[in-house]
Amino acid sequence: MVLNASTPSEIDAAFAALVQRAAGALVVAGDPMLAAQRDQIRALAHRHAIPMLSSNLDPDTHDALITYGARLTESYRQVGIYTGKILAGAKPKDLPVLRPTKFLLTINLKIAKELGLKVPTSILLLADEVIE
Repeated sequence: MVLNASTPSEIDAAFAALVQRAAGALVVAGDPMLAAQRDQIRALAHRHAIPMLSSNLDPDTHDALITYGARLTESYRQVGIYTGKILAGAKPKDLPVLRPTKFLLTINLKIAKELGLKVPTSILLLADEVIE
């Protein structure tokens, strides 16, 4: 099921729908509004024991069971390179659009334990980072 939320109250309503439909997990899209509401989302997921997967909702707090997304440091590096090119006289319209090529998979075993889940070894072996 796909649920949309563009305000904090819509996040509450989306969680109510998840609970009513007995969703087995939650995937949170990479979105600035959702990132700004990460504390609310984290609290609701924890309260309802819903495993959360995100694309860098907040890589420093490790608030999801699984996080997969572009390596932010690589994206920031590309921003710096493009800024340098523009400051040197390049026209933004002449620069190619770049897509991320380096991704990070993080598994949070603390959250898995809280939820009573066992992460298969085959998945742990694929992870770039495992939080114990």
